[in-house]
Amino acid sequence: MPNPPLDQLTDAVGDFEKLLAGIGADQWALPSPCSEWTVRQVANHVQFGNRQFAAAVAGTPEGPWRKEADDDLLGDKPVAAFRDLADAMLVAFGQPGALERIVTVGIGSVPGIVALHLRIVELLVHGWDLARATGQQPAFDEDTAAQAYAFTEAKLADVPEGRRSFAPPRPAPAGASALDRLAALLGRDVG
Repeated sequence: MPNPPLDQLTDAVGDFEKLLAGIGADQWALPSPCSEWTVRQVANHVQFGNRQFAAAVAGTPEGPWRKEADDDLLGDKPVAAFRDLADAMLVAFGQPGALERIVTVGIGSVPGIVALHLRIVELLVHGWDLARATGQQPAFDEDTAAQAYAFTEAKLADVPEGRRSFAPPRPAPAGASALDRLAALLGRDVG
């Protein structure tokens, strides 16, 4: 039986991987829209999240959630490293009962389906960051981005401002794509 949310995550992983593959050797150290992170640090952050969510959803969490700090999970073959951990995450989310199970992730204990949507949001927003920093055009599905925007907008109401790990929402231009609206909602300047 098809799993539309898992299909969306699978597609988002593939589109993010294409962005990684499009990063030139001289672009990894470029600044990103995440003000304190380079392109490589953004990609590594996503990689860290993939590892943590794969473990949490599989029921084998690595221990307390922590910042990734100096962990380099990309190595000298970032695209292959990303694919390995992304595949582990997709396998974990695809297990029977994974979307109904309560899992503990960085924001606390949530149903697996919420964790899955959190990963989609991360892939889309940080894919937008990578595209913006490296001059690429992201190819994420517009419907997936619209659903990610609606999910994020609803969940933001539950997160106290002092506990948000991103900048305050910014305006998006009239007619902006769902991906641009999502990026603006999470504090990016999409103008």
